[in-house]
Amino acid sequence: MSTPYEASGRTRQKQRTRAALTDAARTLVASGITPTIDDLADATGISRAVVYRYFPNRLAMLTAAHPFTGRHSLLPEDPPGDPAARLEIVVDTLIRIVLDTEAQQRTMLRLSLEAGPIERADLPLRQGRAIGWIAEALSPLHAQLSEQAVHRLVLAVRSAVGIEALVWLTDVAGLDSEAAAALMSWSAQAMLHAALTSAPPMG
Repeated sequence: MSTPYEASGRTRQKQRTRAALTDAARTLVASGITPTIDDLADATGISRAVVYRYFPNRLAMLTAAHPFTGRHSLLPEDPPGDPAARLEIVVDTLIRIVLDTEAQQRTMLRLSLEAGPIERADLPLRQGRAIGWIAEALSPLHAQLSEQAVHRLVLAVRSAVGIEALVWLTDVAGLDSEAAAALMSWSAQAMLHAALTSAPPMG
């Protein structure tokens, strides 16, 4: 999200500066640290005062650096109509994004656990992007299941895929990344199959 400073004068130059700052923030997070504004200023050679014009606080900087920012769909332009095929595409793409950006994802997960309720609501991990992608994948099910049943299935699938599930499967269960990815993908399809034979629990 741009700041008022970016909207006035020399907008193209400011867009390039934001892009450079965002790329640098992503690189810092990918290195395994949770950077501060000072870290970003040092890495880019841009003064702290200028960095603050683009990112008023550390949370804003890390939010902009999150790899999910700006993605609206994980389906191809001409997606299949079969819910299982659609879900496979979305879940496998989501898992691959998480694996490719694991350091950033872990940072955002840690921040979401440390932040207060107001800050937590602004974090990308808590803004429901994955929920929206999964809901889009399962949208054909509205012809077979109630809206509430589809929504419960979406929530169930989301609980089984993503950085939270990856952390548990690798750090606690001891699986390697590819085994964890395969299990998450299988779990999503198993939940879809279960929902088609018996509706998800309500209440």
